[in-house]
Amino acid sequence: MNTFTLRSVMAIGFLMLLCTLTFAQTARLHGRVVDSEGNAVPGATVQLIGQQNATSTSAEGVYSFNSVTPGLYKVGVFMIGYDQKEQNINLAAGDNTLNFTLTAIASGLDEVVVIGYGTQKKGELTGSLTTVSSEDFQKGLISSPEQLIAGKVAGVQITSSGGQPGASSTIRVRAGASLNASNDPLIVVDGVPLSTGAISGVANPLSLINPNDIETFTVLKDANATAIYGSRASNGVILITTKKGVSGKPTVNFSSQNSLAQVARKVDVLSADQIREYVHAEGNDAQRAALGDANTDWQDEIYREAFASDNNLSVAGSIRSNLPYRISVGYLNQQGILKRDRMERTTAGINFAPKFFDNSLRIDINLKGSISSSQFANQDAIGAAIQFDPTKPVHTENRFGNYYEWTQFNNDTKREDPNPNAPRNPVALIDLKDDHGKVSRSFGNIQFDYALPFLPELHANLNLGYDVSRGEGGVFIPEFAASHINTLGEVTRYKKEINNTVGEFYLNYTKDLTDIQSNINVTAGYGYYDNRSKEYNFDRTSADGTVLSTPAFPFDIPHSRLISYYGRLIYTYSNKYIFSGTVRTDGSSRFSAENRWGVFPSLGATWRIKEESFLKENTAVSDLNLRLSYGVTGQQDGIANFSYLPNYVRSVNESLYQFGDTFYPMYTPLAYDRNIRWESTATYNGGIDYGFLDGRLSGSVDVYFKKTKDLLSTIPIPVGTNFSNLLLTNVGNMENRGVEFSLNGAAIRNEDLRLDLGFNFTYNRSKVTNLTAVDDPNYLVEQGGISGSTGNNIQAHVVNHVPYSYRVFKQVYGEDGRPLEEVYEDLNGDGIINDNDRYFYKSPLPDYLLGFTAQLNYRKWTLNTVLRSNIGNYVYDNVSSNFASRYNVLDPNGPINNAPVTFLSAQFNQKQYNSDYYIHNASFLKMDNLSLSYAAGSILRNGVGRLTISANVQNVFVVSNYKGVDPEINGGIDNRFYPRPRTYVLGINLDF
Repeated sequence: MNTFTLRSVMAIGFLMLLCTLTFAQTARLHGRVVDSEGNAVPGATVQLIGQQNATSTSAEGVYSFNSVTPGLYKVGVFMIGYDQKEQNINLAAGDNTLNFTLTAIASGLDEVVVIGYGTQKKGELTGSLTTVSSEDFQKGLISSPEQLIAGKVAGVQITSSGGQPGASSTIRVRAGASLNASNDPLIVVDGVPLSTGAISGVANPLSLINPNDIETFTVLKDANATAIYGSRASNGVILITTKKGVSGKPTVNFSSQNSLAQVARKVDVLSADQIREYVHAEGNDAQRAALGDANTDWQDEIYREAFASDNNLSVAGSIRSNLPYRISVGYLNQQGILKRDRMERTTAGINFAPKFFDNSLRIDINLKGSISSSQFANQDAIGAAIQFDPTKPVHTENRFGNYYEWTQFNNDTKREDPNPNAPRNPVALIDLKDDHGKVSRSFGNIQFDYALPFLPELHANLNLGYDVSRGEGGVFIPEFAASHINTLGEVTRYKKEINNTVGEFYLNYTKDLTDIQSNINVTAGYGYYDNRSKEYNFDRTSADGTVLSTPAFPFDIPHSRLISYYGRLIYTYSNKYIFSGTVRTDGSSRFSAENRWGVFPSLGATWRIKEESFLKENTAVSDLNLRLSYGVTGQQDGIANFSYLPNYVRSVNESLYQFGDTFYPMYTPLAYDRNIRWESTATYNGGIDYGFLDGRLSGSVDVYFKKTKDLLSTIPIPVGTNFSNLLLTNVGNMENRGVEFSLNGAAIRNEDLRLDLGFNFTYNRSKVTNLTAVDDPNYLVEQGGISGSTGNNIQAHVVNHVPYSYRVFKQVYGEDGRPLEEVYEDLNGDGIINDNDRYFYKSPLPDYLLGFTAQLNYRKWTLNTVLRSNIGNYVYDNVSSNFASRYNVLDPNGPINNAPVTFLSAQFNQKQYNSDYYIHNASFLKMDNLSLSYAAGSILRNGVGRLTISANVQNVFVVSNYKGVDPEINGGIDNRFYPRPRTYVLGINLDF
């Protein structure tokens, strides 16, 4: 008998012996399940979590398991209408008893939610807010926190800028409220307002936060909910709560997700054979002779399959009963589908929440830190790969690093130089540019909550927090790179530090006045916020180290402060009628003394109709609330520091003046407005919260109207009255109106099968109502610069139109349906086609947002999906307007270029940048996520260690009539877009 056979026989014998011992010593578990009044709960599901074993309670609430292997188990009880209960038990051989008492699920409106400077029952809210918890987050490889709630919240639109690792996202709550200042919501993590401004060395500052550390998102939407944040709240507020420690023995969680990302869709361009065919038919002899014999797919050359690994480890528990803690570390290594793109991030987090003096003093300590290292691929290669001649090879012998380049003979240098009218080799653009950055960030706070002993209803709260970051990096391009041959290469260094601190103190008094069936909740506080950054200026040098210019100052220190006083009163009568009032006054150093302070009030009322006698006993209606509110919020983010004073700006490197061998920067005065002030938004909101069938169906409907005044807008001013004939000042007005609807339902609930569905719908319409100091409905502010046409803008703000409306000519078409070149409608009827005939047509802003979620649980299997849809959003196809013309393919002054296949449809000779032919309906339906997981259960015999295995696909499919790479284009101009990849993820989650 050989060794292998002997070992096999011994293994089989050992397993047989083990089975014999196991069956010889079994355990029996039984017990009873009752409600809080001691009544039996029949039909409840009792399960040994992580095992196949499950049973149901009898009419008397009794359950039992027989022939169970002794060991440590977690037993769970599940019943519709009751809170889920779980309990650990160490089963010994023989009989074991475990009873459960279930608590009826509180109404969905009795859920406690974070409201800013406190908490409140959801049913007593007078403002509009939505909370998303960790079990409802988007699944898969999520590198930036905001992507966790994409498609989950009515009224919230989250659009990533592309497929770059850690790509930035545009977050819009009810479409934002500004034109020239910021439209980003205020983001507060555990009480610390985050800096969301650009940090040198990272694509997205939010990507420095580990999504795995987050427990809940709460989105405050209307002014009644956000007014407590005053001057920073016009665009909504997002409150992020991170995971905390738990009471009991330490629990360890380890998760690992490993993924493969692929290009989901590329720009459809002409093949090498199609180019050869076209040039032979339409080109001249020189152009035919210039054709190569290669068949290069330049997009294949710059893209790749990208791998990523995201690993997280956390330990949570408590030291004794009064010191809960959680410690976590995470490591993410993510490649981008564009070659050389990579982000590496290491994070750590600590939370301690000790309690003292019989829990009258609670301290919450939160510390988060991260180090991110990025290699940024040259995204100019994306546009070059669309245009570069596919008949040419990637490499050839030359002085440009042996990358093929279009050249022309230079009589001065007597050599071949890069053709200035040609695109550069896409692979060379990537390989010869080293762009790297490193960022470290830490934020956190310590909060004290003390119940005063002489008046325990009065709590004193102190919050001291910080958010600091440091980013640095640089760019190196060698002197032989064709893209920088005339500038002797490029060497750029950058470094920036951000240091924000916050100090807040507030008192909260809550008291039940039972004699008059009332409750009062009063908050009053003070806040101090100091925001400063330090931007370093470095020498400008050539690739060989030669200093070309030296900055006048080694660094700049932008600095601003905000001081706030705020208060809130919530009064509840008879648990049915709730009234709230909030006021906050902010003083900002960004404005002159006479405009420094702003006051932001709000009022709200809620009627809990379900508590009325005519509905209280109704079993069909489980919740019904009516909410009405009004409030005013402000806007200061995006407004420059000290723009009420004369300022001077340093010239860019391209505008230096040469004296001798030295280049000197110049300083130019900027126009300033002594009376610049806050933008402010007044919001009216009406809402209904509802629930039916014991909460199996629930949701809300909100109708809102927002009116923003004192919008910043650039207006013409008389020459000589300032340092410019254009001035950024407060003259604009804008309106937003909309409807939000959400519905969540438990479609199926039984012992083995559970199906939960969610749907949200948003309608929003924005309109500019004023842009000038005088009544001029024709005045417009141009926006949306396009590629290929320097100084040309395709969008504009104009009165009575949606912001960022496209401003284009109305294309005329021939009998064959093709657009006629340079033939446009004479819309003003003056017999001349000129700029006055451009009209406002559509907008990138969608009219409707839809989100759909579904989760199907069958025993140990769970299937999740998330779908999103935008309807009414339009895109300007700048790829086609710039490349799809005969002039581009057969440029008489340049080389042969490639073009999108749309070139074959229009067959324009010259580029028609301003034609509405390039405005396309980009409505879409996307499946963001499809996830399947299996709860494998305990991996050790004593029941320790619960394993869950998951498989996930992100960016599953897109349904749209738009033929570009992606219909979801932030800003609405499709040009050089970094494709969002399709990502396949395998993951494990292990709990000890």
